[in-house]
Amino acid sequence: MNVSSLYVQSLHKGLQVLEAFQGQRAMTLPEIAVAVEITKSSAQRMVYTLEQMGYVTRDPTLKGYRLTPRAVTLGFGYLAKEPLLQGAYAILHGLNQECGESVNFSVPDGDDMVFVMRIHSFRHIPVYMPIGTRIPMASSASGRAVLAALAPEDAEARVMAMVLEQHTPQTTVHRERLVALVNEARGAGFAYADEEFFSGDVNVAAAVLDSARRPVAAVNLSVPKPRWSLERATQELAPLAMRAARAIGQG
Repeated sequence: MNVSSLYVQSLHKGLQVLEAFQGQRAMTLPEIAVAVEITKSSAQRMVYTLEQMGYVTRDPTLKGYRLTPRAVTLGFGYLAKEPLLQGAYAILHGLNQECGESVNFSVPDGDDMVFVMRIHSFRHIPVYMPIGTRIPMASSASGRAVLAALAPEDAEARVMAMVLEQHTPQTTVHRERLVALVNEARGAGFAYADEEFFSGDVNVAAAVLDSARRPVAAVNLSVPKPRWSLERATQELAPLAMRAARAIGQG
């Protein structure tokens, strides 16, 4: 791969080090070196720089390095100033008030959906999913809704190139079945997932389109079993998700 002379390799490595902490409470220098595929001495220099800048700190209890609250500032500008999120908040809050269930707003990034806004239900304690949580497109209603908003050939190509992992006994790991679910969502205007990433969780979602009718986000309603069945969720909640997605979008 040809790399432009403008590409700063050291910055690339530094950001990779920060990304390596995703899902990890603390990491040692050897663990960081392995995760980023750099030498231990390079990892030491990167971590030292990040420590001086206040993004990581040594934790003697955990015997490694961990992120500090300052790391949150790296994504704060996007969350605070992104017009899509600013325009979505009131609509998502109204949706939560109307149905009383957990409302999620996520955006596509590669083969994942990244949660950028959550409004929790008051009816049950939801699964802890902080802003920034990533869920595979293949296993989520949000991801399937976004795929369904693509041209059929593009969506199928994306599915065929994905790495499919089994998260629960109900996770769809057969590509042909996943393509069929995406095609079903395209015809219905919404997608669903029944206990495919979290056991006991049913969710329905609709894609948010921009002015060029490209999928840029998804509105998701997440409800627990046995209080909700998949049939009831698709009948009662899917229309609400579609209405909210249309209100947020420009398509």
